[in-house]
Amino acid sequence: MTVHFIGAGPGAADLITLRGARLLASCQVCLHAGSIVAPELLQHCAPGTKLIDTAPMSLDEIEAEYVAAHKSGHDVARLHSGDLSVWSAVAEQIRRLEKHGIPYTLTPGVPSFAAAAAALRRELTLPEVAQSL
Repeated sequence: MTVHFIGAGPGAADLITLRGARLLASCQVCLHAGSIVAPELLQHCAPGTKLIDTAPMSLDEIEAEYVAAHKSGHDVARLHSGDLSVWSAVAEQIRRLEKHGIPYTLTPGVPSFAAAAAALRRELTLPEVAQSL
């Protein structure tokens, strides 16, 4: 049993990474924040996947879902909006998983700045203008 943290990307169901989509399809449980994760992304989950909206839940309640899945031997997809490296609150969840000895992986999402640049049809760095973000 493993908890797979998956960055959902900028929100469009077709802008999730292939790895993220494959993990969603393979996990028996999917935790997601319904208030900020596009519902179309849940279409990547297999039929029968237990979908849990974490928006109204406390961190303690989310932890309890991880522990219950672990005891049942069910892999968990933990779908986060955006990319896991920015404002994702993953660290506080990882600390709790490590406390229970529950394994986890991190799958980054397509960062929103990349999607914004594509929508603008521009690159974000230009020689002699801006070389870093």
